[in-house]
Amino acid sequence: MSQLVDKAKNFVAEKVANIKKPEATVSDVDLSSVHRDRVEYIAKISVNNPYSHPLPICEVSYTLKSDGRVIASGNMPDPGSLKASDITILNVPVNVPHSILVSLVRDISRDWDIDYELEVGLTIDLPIIGNFTIPLSSKGEVKLPTLSDFF
Repeated sequence: MSQLVDKAKNFVAEKVANIKKPEATVSDVDLSSVHRDRVEYIAKISVNNPYSHPLPICEVSYTLKSDGRVIASGNMPDPGSLKASDITILNVPVNVPHSILVSLVRDISRDWDIDYELEVGLTIDLPIIGNFTIPLSSKGEVKLPTLSDFF
């Protein structure tokens, strides 16, 4: 009897491991807007849904790092759902306070940009499996606004 239970467990574990899962990539990070107290960037995340039905997105969490320090973090609860059998582009707003930018003077003074590392956790509600988090990471440069961006 115990052998039958073990075979059933192995069968289910193998089937769950081989289930197709959505795949995601960070496609771009761009300047969105400049405010008196912060600079807003938009992280564009491309998510491919292999299923023939839409999947609800529970949450998108992010951490933006520069020079090994966290300069912005947060989450976007309930951003909608993934289109069925299609690619969905998510625009995640990342707000960086001006006070943080001042602390990065060495990096900024070299080339008027911020070298960044963006870590994103995209949590999706998969049928049968439950919540599934896709971890993403991206490195690059974000250009800072100039005086012409303010006026």
